[in-house]
Amino acid sequence: MVKTDSYVQFEAGKLTYRVVPVTEEIIRVIVSGKEIKESQDSLIIEKKEYPEVDFSAEENAGNIIVKTAKVCAEINTASGDIIWKHADGSKWLSQKKPELTETDVIHYNTGDEEPIINRVKTVDGERNFIQNLKSEKVRTAYRGKLFFTWKEDEEIHGLGQAEEGIYNYRGHCQYLYQHNMRIPMPVLVSTEGYGILVDCCSLMTFNDDLKDSYLFLDTVDQIDYYFMGGHTMDEIIHDYRYLTGKAQMLPKWAYGYVQSKEQYYTAKELLEIVRHYREIGVPLDCVVQDWNTWNPGNWGEKILDQKRYGDMKECAEEIHKLNAHTMVSVWPNMNAGGKNHTEFFKTGHLLYDYATYDAFNEEAREMYWKQAQEGLFDQGFDSWWCDSTEPFSGPDWSGAAKREPWERYELVGGEHKKYLDPAVANAFALMHAKGIYENQRKTTEEKRVLNLTRSGYASGQKYSAMLWSGDTCASWDNLKTQIVEGLNMGLSGYPYWTLDIGAFFTVADKWQNRGCGCNTDPEPKWFWQGKYNEGVKDKGYCELYTRWLEMGTFLPMFRSHGTDTPREIWNFGEKGTMFYDAIEKFIKLRYHLMPYIYSLAGAVHFNDYTIMRSLLFDFPEDKEARKVENEFMFGPSLLICAVTEPMYYGPESTELHREKTWKCYLPAGTKWYDYWTNKEYEGGQYVTVDAPIDRMPIFIKAGSILPVAEGLVYASQKPEEPVKLMVYPGEDCKFTIYEDEGNNYNFENGAYATTELTWDDKTGTLTVGGRQGSYPGMEEVSYVTEVVK
Repeated sequence: MVKTDSYVQFEAGKLTYRVVPVTEEIIRVIVSGKEIKESQDSLIIEKKEYPEVDFSAEENAGNIIVKTAKVCAEINTASGDIIWKHADGSKWLSQKKPELTETDVIHYNTGDEEPIINRVKTVDGERNFIQNLKSEKVRTAYRGKLFFTWKEDEEIHGLGQAEEGIYNYRGHCQYLYQHNMRIPMPVLVSTEGYGILVDCCSLMTFNDDLKDSYLFLDTVDQIDYYFMGGHTMDEIIHDYRYLTGKAQMLPKWAYGYVQSKEQYYTAKELLEIVRHYREIGVPLDCVVQDWNTWNPGNWGEKILDQKRYGDMKECAEEIHKLNAHTMVSVWPNMNAGGKNHTEFFKTGHLLYDYATYDAFNEEAREMYWKQAQEGLFDQGFDSWWCDSTEPFSGPDWSGAAKREPWERYELVGGEHKKYLDPAVANAFALMHAKGIYENQRKTTEEKRVLNLTRSGYASGQKYSAMLWSGDTCASWDNLKTQIVEGLNMGLSGYPYWTLDIGAFFTVADKWQNRGCGCNTDPEPKWFWQGKYNEGVKDKGYCELYTRWLEMGTFLPMFRSHGTDTPREIWNFGEKGTMFYDAIEKFIKLRYHLMPYIYSLAGAVHFNDYTIMRSLLFDFPEDKEARKVENEFMFGPSLLICAVTEPMYYGPESTELHREKTWKCYLPAGTKWYDYWTNKEYEGGQYVTVDAPIDRMPIFIKAGSILPVAEGLVYASQKPEEPVKLMVYPGEDCKFTIYEDEGNNYNFENGAYATTELTWDDKTGTLTVGGRQGSYPGMEEVSYVTEVVK
């Protein structure tokens, strides 16, 4: 055993182990079949100086015992097995000796031959398939396995977002690879109060069956992982962000309502959408330009078609005058012959599909930004929609039949490994986001980065990357699945996640021409299976969309999007009709809660908070709450009980005759207030409440302070009336209001203000602390208090 001030190294089970206490509750373990690599660069772990940690290391009865004040690792030198223990010696987790098996690392290129390119117009964009790739061994690495022995009733969550809707991964196999509707994260958390973060960017597989429980790593130089003994979910997430980076502040307008669809066709149309929302008095903060801004045939060009978008800069200025913003779709792959593609090709910054830029190369990232800045950012667009950031899907997104899970993993993962080093096959979207973030910040500090991206990876939160769940289809089952996937993304430590309200695909017809020049394909597609061929003309879809929007009101980003049918509010009826009124009510509710929501955003950055919260965060001791998959906390106070079944209409406007009520579980240990009626309920029980179309069940935790504003139509608007502090009594509580300028980085230098609110339940007194801090343009704010009775 060798002990230094920062680590312990030894041989165990014929492998080399290095155990590195990072903090009192985080311990890093490196396992190698050869020498430990000292300076291996990580794409996901922050490069920073860690403070020294007091720890002890001793060899006792064939075990190496490394102990901090909070965590103990006990490694058997004969077997290589590890036991993780609490400071008091009680067992946390057992691990069998990891496996490392040598494997050849293969790269692919066309050698001296000209590429034979088969360019295919797919539903998911235009793709290059290279017919004459040749394989070349470049080095030797390992396939790795981390084994786990769970406790009987232990639950495992995290692993990012997939598409199956698995909440607790016990007893399941999950393939972790980048794909449309799949955003893997190399992190899991346990209901026993710990997390595991693996420094691995290759393809992975989680498996838990009667034979073995393990995480398989496709290509690594050594196994490198972190045990995070935070005890609570919030503390585990704090550990994760300590290692991978703080979540950046998004612009304040990003928390307002975002209107999108596939697609708008001119700059003037974007402006008219914003004007229409302002005219009808429905709040809005952003209108989104989906793909096809380029000249016909120039897929992926970041140069606007002047016939349709030549006035984009002027229209953007008018949109800004209306206190709204814009977002534009950009792609990592480009058609040959375009100016952008030619520049990448000449400098050798394309991957070997001869279409996708090399996001792992810093010069290539700078070139991509320069093109995006000149062609789009300087033309008035405010933010980015980095679409198709898992650009190598192969033929998986085709055909009427969905392939087997293992087959899809091999097919899609294999396609990524053709064009990326297999050790980083899951990291393309992360590096793409890094380039957008770092280069925009070099360009200006006056406009915060916002990047809505379809794929991502651990640490992407520090690059202002908002993940969304991909191209889902419209069904009630999919709505349920989306909630589960959002909960697991939050449990993976990633705070920024959203979805397409109403789902992307609405119809289940054969592949239609979407205006992209794609050929009509008579074969149905397994993923294009919405239930509503008439779109907004179908009352069944209008009901589903409305319930989806009600749930989406309480996500980190509130965004409507999809194809097949329009999504703006006026397509769902007129004012005074059921769907229109319900949609309007919830959009306005989002803005009513804006002081609360933006304060949560501040907590995400400064305190490593999570906004969309599985009940495991706040009610870990409630075993019934562990089972609940269709409810979540929105911040510390609001319990959101999504309605995930139809009550009014089925497909084709078929009338249903069902009770307009919904069964909700109220976690134990506190009282709850019905948001709509203020009726009090004891926790620890199921209750059935009214749930007409304009009333998704929402409950407020007793001991809550909810700052709200009236009359907002955009997020940064100053309330005309004093901010109301809604107090829901029953327990002592605190809440911190956060304020800043909203769309620059001055907050990093202390330009922000906080106000501490404290409720003393015994005396019935709310204390509003003095405003701490300041920022340019800060105005006086007044508060009124209302105690709910």
